[in-house]
Amino acid sequence: MAEIVQQRIEDRIPELEQLERVGLFTKKEVKSIIKRATALEYKLHRLIVNKEDFIAYVQYEINILELIKKRRAHIHYQFKREEIEYPIIHRINSVFRRATNKWKDDVQLWLSHVAFCKKWATKGQISKVFSAMLAIHPDKPALWIMAAKSELEDRSSSESARHLFLRALRFHPNNKKVYQEYFRMELLHCEKLRKQKKELEKAEMDLVSFSPEILSAKLAEVVYRDATGKIKEAEFVISLLNIAAIFDFTKELQDFILQDLQANYTEDSLTWDFMAKRELEAPGAGEELQTAKGRASDISRREEGCCQVYEEGVKSLNTEPMWTCYVAFCWERLKRKTNVQELKEKLQILLSSGDAEGAASVAMAATQLYSQSVSVWSLSLQTMMQLGSGDVGKLFQDALTRVNPKVHRSLPLWQLQVQWSVANQTPEETEAVFKRGLLSAVTVIAMEIKESYLDWSYSTGGYKKARKTFTSLQENRPLSKAFFTRMIQIEKEQETPKMNSLREYYERALQEFGTSDDDLWLQYIQEELGPLGQPENCGKIHWRAMKFLEGESVERFTSRYTLLQTGHL
Repeated sequence: MAEIVQQRIEDRIPELEQLERVGLFTKKEVKSIIKRATALEYKLHRLIVNKEDFIAYVQYEINILELIKKRRAHIHYQFKREEIEYPIIHRINSVFRRATNKWKDDVQLWLSHVAFCKKWATKGQISKVFSAMLAIHPDKPALWIMAAKSELEDRSSSESARHLFLRALRFHPNNKKVYQEYFRMELLHCEKLRKQKKELEKAEMDLVSFSPEILSAKLAEVVYRDATGKIKEAEFVISLLNIAAIFDFTKELQDFILQDLQANYTEDSLTWDFMAKRELEAPGAGEELQTAKGRASDISRREEGCCQVYEEGVKSLNTEPMWTCYVAFCWERLKRKTNVQELKEKLQILLSSGDAEGAASVAMAATQLYSQSVSVWSLSLQTMMQLGSGDVGKLFQDALTRVNPKVHRSLPLWQLQVQWSVANQTPEETEAVFKRGLLSAVTVIAMEIKESYLDWSYSTGGYKKARKTFTSLQENRPLSKAFFTRMIQIEKEQETPKMNSLREYYERALQEFGTSDDDLWLQYIQEELGPLGQPENCGKIHWRAMKFLEGESVERFTSRYTLLQTGHL
């Protein structure tokens, strides 16, 4: 092992001599580098190697590169890069390759190599790293997308990007995100070619022949046909249409997609919702928009067009999602106070109740029709709150009774009730709302209410009330990490925060989440390194973290702790 390390140190001598010769480093600094590099090399050549040793090695070399960069700028010396930076970059790439060969499953390690290549290495090196990574992780669509984008953006190679997307689709033939990004890539390629053609025409040069089919986005249309042949969902079709709409040369393609949407996806409420809202974007007459009255008339005309589409939709598709889309649109327009009276009348036509104000009658009729729907109840309650109805308190009780209390979907109703109670009821009544929420059998609701209760206690009664609430609830499971971190934040907001209290909160949080949350341990260590803490406690916390953390969280903690030690976290 000693011979290998010695050889690697000797390989550094030419670059170190250059650093000293050109005045970027002093003789003393070069000796320090040799000493530190020797120690790092020995760690990398032990029989049992640790990932953190590889990370520390790479980070040290990157720090040297950064320092060289700063000193070059300072002394205005930009020569000898092949003899100074290139060997360091080559060495870092070599260490990354060794690390990723040993810890193949660590995606973050691969991505760290990619990030390094983007900043320091050649563009060709990035392709090699992605190729090696995808051979190990072909099951991760996001990595294929990253690789294809890199080919397009970093190497300007649409052909390579297309090849990667096609390979990705062999592994993930029904992945929406892959198709969306493939579709976007073809449009970006088309846009680039159109710009090139325009520039050549402007320069009166005719050196390249451009295919009319490619310039008119026919490749993107091919991708669209293939995608929608496999994924027959209105939401997906609309997402592709929205991507096409970003580009100013895709009118023909957009029209084709719209025709497909209207012909094949009318059984989905999203299609009707999308088509209705497009009416708001319909072009207005130029002269009409010159006056306030004309603009109001234009808005009225657009909203009327929307409502006509929605009414056609509810006749064709009489379902809860379809009605909800229509009610949501009308309530949103009402909230914007655009053409309020006409919209109220339209709401009455929509769900005609006969004897109440437009918005209220529609909202209440909707809750009768769909008493189990959280979204309908939410819209109804917001409308009644907007109108200042005196029945809101009873309506919340009705809503939480009718909607299945054992499912997490009722969380928005609890959040809305808390918001309304804080604004309209006495502190005692609001506290009663919180205490009812704490009794919920649904984990996500009970946790959310605890967090809101703590925030409300702090805003209404200051630190003492917040601490009292925290103390009363900290043993009342289920508990969320946010509940503890909020109390930590409250403590730190005080004029004279107490470190002993912060330790108390961290220790209590670690009792709940210490086996899996590496981030919490790191925050605790950073707290001790801060102005209130005692750095000598960090070693004990680190030892406990290594003992308690389980699975992948141990590796994440080790890697991030190393970055923290080197000042890069």
